[in-house]
Amino acid sequence: MTDSPLENIPHNSPLQPVKLFLDDTIQFRCHKDIACFNKCCQRIDISLTPYDILRLKKRLGLTSNEFLAQYTVPYEMDASGMPGVKIRTADDNLACPFVTEEGCSVYEDRPTVCRYYALGLMSMRQENSSTDEEAYFLIKEDHCLGHNEPRTITIRDYRKEQEVAHYDEMNREWRQIVLKKRSAGPTIGKPSQRSFQFFFMGSYNLDSFRNFIKSQGFSELYDLKSDEFERLKTDDVALLQFGFKLLKQVLFGENTIPVKSDAMEKRAQQRREQTKADANNPNKDYDGPNMI
Repeated sequence: MTDSPLENIPHNSPLQPVKLFLDDTIQFRCHKDIACFNKCCQRIDISLTPYDILRLKKRLGLTSNEFLAQYTVPYEMDASGMPGVKIRTADDNLACPFVTEEGCSVYEDRPTVCRYYALGLMSMRQENSSTDEEAYFLIKEDHCLGHNEPRTITIRDYRKEQEVAHYDEMNREWRQIVLKKRSAGPTIGKPSQRSFQFFFMGSYNLDSFRNFIKSQGFSELYDLKSDEFERLKTDDVALLQFGFKLLKQVLFGENTIPVKSDAMEKRAQQRREQTKADANNPNKDYDGPNMI
């Protein structure tokens, strides 16, 4: 990886090619009386994190399936096709569906990227490193007058003001999954379509993921304590965090969730038998393990 992906930013980009850290200061303030109020919401490209979706679906009183269908579109986050989710806009109107003349209608539960604006978060992991590096960069769009407001603030304090630290903490393990896949590259290989589907469910579709852990196949494989299993049935936050651990186990073999004795081998054998029974399956002669 290069030292910084900011090195190749075009000269006319609103992203400023300077890495910033927590104790650096910026001059910026957004408020309702500023002339450009709501301008940044009129033409959006907002990627959603798993915790963003959890908060928004709860705010709107929707199931995960309903929220994803009504308010999002899928996209590929990297060259290997790892699935991401963005807020859906109309074909002829790129405004955020949650913006009103009075401002954001879901402000208390607004997505992470909205909380950070006019900052961007950059997370990097150097090859063969087990730790992530976080830095920030300034976004200066022509319409934004907040940079002219006479207030300076450290990035550390701006994050507190925007209550973004909690969002970052809730998504930390998920970002580690994405970064590990990107930094490892061919050492892990391109995930299968089945792995992508599992990543999507565990990241974005909590209701479907809850149905999965309540299934007979899950209980036959994983050995959870009864109180933890009961909590996952009702607690969305606990379910999301458990999902990240399970994704790490499935994608990278980080075995932190106990598996019942011999259950994995039995599951793998079943998968192999199902695959071999399909004469048209290109993997019919594969005899290795199957993690899902």
